[in-house]
Amino acid sequence: MSRRVEEIPLRDDEIKIYVCGITPYDHSHIGHAMSYIIFDVLRRYLEFRGYKVKHVQNYTDIDDRIITKANALGQTYDQVAEAFIAEYEEEMSDLNITPPHIYPRATQEIPQIIEMVEKLIEKDRAYSTEEGDVYYNVRRNPDYGKLSGRNVDSLMVGTRIEPGEIKRDPLDFALWKSAKPDEPSWDSPWGPGRPGWHIECSAMSYRYLGDQLDIHGGGQDLIFPHHENEIAQSEGFTGVKPSVRHWVHNGWLTLDEEKMSKSLGNIITIREALDTYGADALRIFVLTAHYRAPLNYSEEGLESARRAAERLLLAAEVPGGEGPPADIASEEYQRRFTEVMDDDLNTSAALAVLFDLARDINRARDAGRDTAEAQGVMRKLAGILGLTLTQPKSIKGAEPFIELLVNLRNDLRAAKQFALADQVRDRLAELGITLEDVAEGTRWRPQ
Repeated sequence: MSRRVEEIPLRDDEIKIYVCGITPYDHSHIGHAMSYIIFDVLRRYLEFRGYKVKHVQNYTDIDDRIITKANALGQTYDQVAEAFIAEYEEEMSDLNITPPHIYPRATQEIPQIIEMVEKLIEKDRAYSTEEGDVYYNVRRNPDYGKLSGRNVDSLMVGTRIEPGEIKRDPLDFALWKSAKPDEPSWDSPWGPGRPGWHIECSAMSYRYLGDQLDIHGGGQDLIFPHHENEIAQSEGFTGVKPSVRHWVHNGWLTLDEEKMSKSLGNIITIREALDTYGADALRIFVLTAHYRAPLNYSEEGLESARRAAERLLLAAEVPGGEGPPADIASEEYQRRFTEVMDDDLNTSAALAVLFDLARDINRARDAGRDTAEAQGVMRKLAGILGLTLTQPKSIKGAEPFIELLVNLRNDLRAAKQFALADQVRDRLAELGITLEDVAEGTRWRPQ
């Protein structure tokens, strides 16, 4: 809101973080992965720096799109939501995303939502209609637009009241939507209906984190109207300003310079990316850009990230020699890493620190030095970025067979059957496995 970097002071009580979650009506795409990787790294880094964190992320499990998908599939809205939530949580686990402490769902928070709407009406911040809808009265909020930098007069341009809406002003937004035929609904003082989108997050953040958040996160596309409306609702309900101390918005992931979204149909699913490139590669691809910057999807970029993940894995995994300990300034690497991460979560520079450390580890190993301490530091710093430094699952399942073929090739070479040994090597290369003959024997790695 201040348009500048603000310090988060270290204190004894919890840092309260609320992040807007998915609407589970379709497969999640790598734009979702980008956002939740960023907020996972933010949480991991805060905890590394000594903060206690309470992290809440919601599910909007009732929505027009969920209802439409349910009708198309001949299912109930909750069957659709449950299936896509389960899929999403499996993908988050495979991405090594730390689960939020609480995953509230809109449909399980109806009493809190109704209480908040009632209080907003009581304070003349909202009004109900004879049809059973409730709207927030935007003009009752003199500082509406302070997050997005918009003013009410400019917002009026191009606004209109949709058919069926009975509200006092085109800018007013729905807090409670009266029930339509054959749609799910809940009882309320205004009749059967369901919550509007914006009020869900205000109610859930208030219930689980109180009247003031330390950090509220989401994509830049949520700044207006969603987060602007959250501020209006939350501050109107509690009277506490600001409702959020620090706003953190990640940039868009684009495909051919257009925002990646389900509605546009230009998505690459998280599962597709995981199966092709692996979790560490997807994380590195995201973290090479600053979290506020746009990131353009490309197969070349993800392939480069996959090779970068492999370099870090080799530096961390391959044992060093039996000589004296490597002369690597591990404390200096940790200082550099902390310095750049303290500067508005500069993950790109943090990755550069890891690659510098990997280079020194590889040089020391080649010189026969013991690299165990430096490799421990590598794994520690990589862990703060959520990198596992392990082989992708697709490779892990094939490890025994790869080892068998490597041993077969070694036996063929020992028997001087070099042509057959070369055939084994070449076929492994076709499958994406590179063999390296070193003093300690033969080691393999994905290309």
